[in-house]
Amino acid sequence: MAFQPIVDADTGLPFAFEALVRGRNGEGAAQILAQVTPDNRYAFDQQCRTAAIEGAVKAGILSTDARLSINFLPNAVYSPVACIQATLTAARTHAFPTDRLIFEFTENEEMADTDHVRTIVDTYRAMGFATALDDFGAGHAGLGLLANFQTDYLKLDMDLIRGIDVSVPRRLIVEGMVRIATSLGMQVIAEGIETAEEYAVLRDLGIRYIQGYLLARPGFRILPQIIVPATTLAA
Repeated sequence: MAFQPIVDADTGLPFAFEALVRGRNGEGAAQILAQVTPDNRYAFDQQCRTAAIEGAVKAGILSTDARLSINFLPNAVYSPVACIQATLTAARTHAFPTDRLIFEFTENEEMADTDHVRTIVDTYRAMGFATALDDFGAGHAGLGLLANFQTDYLKLDMDLIRGIDVSVPRRLIVEGMVRIATSLGMQVIAEGIETAEEYAVLRDLGIRYIQGYLLARPGFRILPQIIVPATTLAA
């Protein structure tokens, strides 16, 4: 696993670290995910969850107040209660508080059965976990999905963020999404920020939680150092 912080821009501290799958020698996620099939999807999903907890603890997350955000495959979950047991065992083994876990619906996976996904969200919430809808605005994560269920966090896809400082349509869309998310009781996370100008616009729009190369690149088996642009850190 590699770990990339989601930064609380009000404080400059990590709100959470997202666990990102890597190969044993640091191979990228795309190379690993290309090997996932319907036959091995469940085992892969289970191993990613436990590896994320073990790796984060070894990297030192317990010395911070940050949460751990784990990507998972909704289509691999046949029963929310049954499929969470290995995760709970890993949390107990490594003394990781389960109320610091966030589960993200992994990027661009089609969710054909929205009732099933809603059941997962409701079950996780009842068990004290938070959930996030990843890559909103790209792939299969759109308004139709959001109308069927609401997660605790809404992660705006980097395609909406890229060049937002020079794109009026992007700024208006993101501004609208912040209003919708707030009305639905969801907190917005902006991902993929690469420039100080993008960061400044997002802060101006009231987005508190920010993730991207500008602040920190993923650290392979480590928690990377965060660098927040000094001129744009909120007072």
